[in-house]
Amino acid sequence: MKSFKKISLATILAALMVVMAACGGAASKESNQSTKNDDQSNTKELSGSLVISGSTALQPLASAAAEEFMNKNSKVSIQVNGGGSGTGLSQVAQGAVQIGNSDLFAEEKGVDASQLVDHQVAVVGITAAVNPKVGIKDIKKADLIKVFTGKITNWKELGGADQKITLVNRPDSSGTRAVFNKFALDGATPAEGVTEDASNTVKKIINETPGAIGYLAFSYLTDDTVTALSIDGVAPTSENVTTGKFPVWAYEHAYTKGEPNEVAKAFLDYMMSDEVQTNIVTKQGYIPVTQMKVERDAKGNVTNK
Repeated sequence: MKSFKKISLATILAALMVVMAACGGAASKESNQSTKNDDQSNTKELSGSLVISGSTALQPLASAAAEEFMNKNSKVSIQVNGGGSGTGLSQVAQGAVQIGNSDLFAEEKGVDASQLVDHQVAVVGITAAVNPKVGIKDIKKADLIKVFTGKITNWKELGGADQKITLVNRPDSSGTRAVFNKFALDGATPAEGVTEDASNTVKKIINETPGAIGYLAFSYLTDDTVTALSIDGVAPTSENVTTGKFPVWAYEHAYTKGEPNEVAKAFLDYMMSDEVQTNIVTKQGYIPVTQMKVERDAKGNVTNK
C-alpha cells in the first residue's frame, strides 16, 4: 500500500510537471507572437499625402527634403507649392493644406496664430541683388533705401554704370518682401517697378534686365547670373547672419493647424534631423537654426542666445 502511494504521488507530480511545461510553452508562444505583432505594428510603413504651400524662399529646401523623404517612404506623396508666405499662412489656417510655409511669424502677417503651431525649420538670409553689369558690389543702407524709394534713379550716382535703375519687387503677400522692407529698408515702402510672384522669376528678370535690382534669399544666390550686394560693407554670408552682423534674415516657419497629422509630423521631424540640418539645409544655402548665435522675436527684437 505504501508502495502504491509512492507510485501514485510520483505519477501525479510527473503529470503536473507536463501540464506546467505545456502551459509555459503556450504562454511563451503567445508572448512571442505578441512581441512579433508589436514589432510589425512598430514597423508599419508610413503612407499618405501631404500638401505644402507658401514661401518661395523656403520652397527649394522644402522640395529637396520632400524628395529625399519620399525616397525613404515610397507610400508617401508630398506636393510643395509656392505662392508666398501670405498664401501659405491663409491656406493652412483654412485647412486647405497641411503645412503653410512662411518667412514671417504669423503675427507679423496679421494672421490669427492661436490655432497654428509654429515649426522653425531653418534660417534664411536675404539681400539685394543686381544685374552684373551694374558695376557695384556694396551699397550703403541709406543709399539702398533711396534706390528702392525712387530717390536715386541711375547707378552712376553710386559709382556704377550710367544705367537707369529698374526695380524688381515681390507682391505684398511675399514674406521675402516683408523681411527685406523691414530690415533692409527700415520699413520704407518701395516705389513702383516690376512685380513678380516667384523668386526664381525675379532672379531671371534681374539677370536679363540692364540696371535691374531686386532682392533674393541666399538660397537663390548660387551662381554669377546676378550679383549679391553687401550692405554697409557687411557681406551677405551665413556666418554674418548667425552672429547678427548681417541684419536681413528670417526664420523659415512651417506652420500647421494644430498639431500635425502622422505624415506631416514625420516630415517635420525629418526636416529637423541631422541628415537635413547638416546636409540639405546648408547645401541649399540656408542656415541651421542650431547655428544661430542670436535670436529674433515676432516684433523684430534681436538678442544673443
